[in-house]
Amino acid sequence: MSLEEEIDDIIHKGGGSYSTWYVGVATNPRDRLFAGHNVNEQGGGWLYRKAGSESSARDIEAIFLKKGCKGGPIGEDFRPRYIYAYKMTRTTWGSRS
Repeated sequence: MSLEEEIDDIIHKGGGSYSTWYVGVATNPRDRLFAGHNVNEQGGGWLYRKAGSESSARDIEAIFLKKGCKGGPIGEDFRPRYIYAYKMTRTTWGSRS
């Protein structure tokens, strides 16, 4: 299963439309998810995977932004090689942006 298929799979299994999910890139995805976005590590729908390169991570991010996921085309991290996704809730950072 490709990384794009894996993200699509968690989105479809987690319910909601693409617009209820946030997709981004990061150098440290655990910190970004759980500290930066306030995602519930124990109960939330989320994933992160190494994309291999910054270019691959940004390409996958762009695909999901075009599908309607929330996020931004440019992250703050220097040379991010991970892609992450989570279902937004009332307490996550992406739900307020």
